[in-house]
Amino acid sequence: MPRTRFDYAGYVEDLVKFELADDPYAWVLYAFSWGMGELESSSGPDEWQAEVLCAVRDRLRAGLHVPEAVNQVIQLAVASGHGIGKSALVAWIILWAMTTFEDTRGVVTANTEAQLKSKTWAELAKWHRLCLVKDLLKLTAAAIYCADAAHAETWRIDMLPWNEKNPEAFAGLHNKGKRILIIFDEASAIADSVWEVTEGALTDEGTEVLWFAFGNPTRNTGRFRDCFGRFRHRWITKQIDSRSARVTNKELIRQWVEDYGEDSDFVRVRVRGLFPARSDRQFIATDLAEAGRGRKLREDEYNFAPVIMGVDPAWDGGDETVIWLRQGLASWKLAVYPKNDNDGVIAGYIARFEDEHKADAVFIDKGWGTGIYSAGKNMGRRWMLVSFSQASPDSGFYNLRAYMWNQVRVWLKEGGAFPDDQVMVDDLTGPEYVVKADGKILLEAKQDMKKRGLPSPNRADALALTFAYPVVRKAMVQAKADKNGLFFANNGQRYNPLARRR
Repeated sequence: MPRTRFDYAGYVEDLVKFELADDPYAWVLYAFSWGMGELESSSGPDEWQAEVLCAVRDRLRAGLHVPEAVNQVIQLAVASGHGIGKSALVAWIILWAMTTFEDTRGVVTANTEAQLKSKTWAELAKWHRLCLVKDLLKLTAAAIYCADAAHAETWRIDMLPWNEKNPEAFAGLHNKGKRILIIFDEASAIADSVWEVTEGALTDEGTEVLWFAFGNPTRNTGRFRDCFGRFRHRWITKQIDSRSARVTNKELIRQWVEDYGEDSDFVRVRVRGLFPARSDRQFIATDLAEAGRGRKLREDEYNFAPVIMGVDPAWDGGDETVIWLRQGLASWKLAVYPKNDNDGVIAGYIARFEDEHKADAVFIDKGWGTGIYSAGKNMGRRWMLVSFSQASPDSGFYNLRAYMWNQVRVWLKEGGAFPDDQVMVDDLTGPEYVVKADGKILLEAKQDMKKRGLPSPNRADALALTFAYPVVRKAMVQAKADKNGLFFANNGQRYNPLARRR
């Protein structure tokens, strides 16, 4: 099938005959002289590369038979260890996209300009030189474009280093009715603002949009991580272990595993293609949150414990009002409501849940919950307001919010469970922390999280509120509040909220 000399008419004939425009895998086999010359020792793409190319083919062909799919975007993210041949795959995708669809436009960016020039573009230069249809394209230090001068400006892909201070540079990529190609290389380090602006290119109707994100999973937060988390329903995702790739240095990898350990973050990121269990400043580790997600408990492991409700009211238009319930090691979502200024309505919901679940205590965030608390008081309810900013009972934490979140972290380590809820996982793992000059731990504020492009962690805050004060079951003893508002049993002993009945 491959041709040793370029024949434009023959190539066009082959495009139709072999359906290469929507089959990047077949195109890669067609466009290079595998087993000959510089490629003498290679028979074609590695298995993982073939899987990625075929995934694109399958999605493109599925769209041919679904009229509304013409407006869908194909988004594919690959997280991998080192040395697997990622840059070669990026080069093939660029060359395939450019030579199989007239007036294709696109952009390629990476975490640094040096990465773009020395790795991504250098690899593209190699494969362009080896490509049997290279005469269709011209390659410069900053772009690849159609050799026909009449199409040089409308049929091109540009190398564009990202700039967080000027993300608008990515906003002008439109190509209505044609093909758009976007490639993020080493995507973990590309700022969220660039991802968000790039999404503006996805709105052209009737346009084939291909967005690829490749990289080592170095950061446990950000939009690249979100491709495998809260946005995974939008992305085709693959995580590649370096040991499964044909071209990697297996002996070096063996040494890494021996030196650092299979479960170390070093090996997770550089070998296994997994995101680190915890970023440098992440307060609750991802693997800890994931362990609690969907964890199954026997009823007798928690049904003896007091029932506590935490209420985190929405503080901004895009936030949720969350009512979360915890009983010992078990917890679950009772309700989530959009921001609602009618405090009486929310108070009515809380009262209904309190009665339905026979709650022993209801703790409400004071910041935005004062109106709800007042409405409940008028209904005869004995709820408690909790101020996140008040002093922590543990001197190691800057305020009560940091203390409560640490209680959640301990609870998860002890076997705490919550439903299979991706939003809760994102909430738990989103906040970062700092250690103040006096050694106290301060959790990141909601406002600062929003500046990083993260939503307010309302569900996790609601869960954290259930740890505000010790609580005992009303049915067991008659509880009373001391002067500090802490709930005690009559015998003065505090209830251990982390206890598990054996």
